[in-house]
Amino acid sequence: MRLTVNGAQHHLVGLDPRTTLLDALRERLHLTGAKNGCDHGQCGACTVLLDGRRVNSCLILAITQQDAEITTVEGLGHKGEPHPVQQGFLDHDGFQCGYCTPGQICSAVGMLDEVGKGWPSAATSDGDDLLSDAEIRERMSGNLCRCAAYPNMVPAIRQAAGR
Repeated sequence: MRLTVNGAQHHLVGLDPRTTLLDALRERLHLTGAKNGCDHGQCGACTVLLDGRRVNSCLILAITQQDAEITTVEGLGHKGEPHPVQQGFLDHDGFQCGYCTPGQICSAVGMLDEVGKGWPSAATSDGDDLLSDAEIRERMSGNLCRCAAYPNMVPAIRQAAGR
């Protein structure tokens, strides 16, 4: 099968059809940014971007993504020039142990794209600022952090959005 990850085509031979996207990324392509936190789609540590939308890669079969563009945290930014969300996390100390950070960053990138498209969240009311602290917290609620670095993630995301 063929996967397009971070702009590069990868041919995977002999991949079990039951292999999750997370396992294919980590075990076959050696892209270890996405983490296996719960294996049930509840923690968000495995978040990647699939055609620009954030998804829990532990819940998706790799074989179903042959025509998709997959972006992992390794595909954001470049050496010496981090993605704005990565820079925001660095500037605002938006991480502690770092285990959830790649998923948080991918989720924030996807979330900012949703905001740019004007998509409301469950917390949005008419006239709400789509990047208020409450909105950012609601939109990032699918990504858990055991270290509770949340207070620093909000300004990191706001900085990445240019606010």
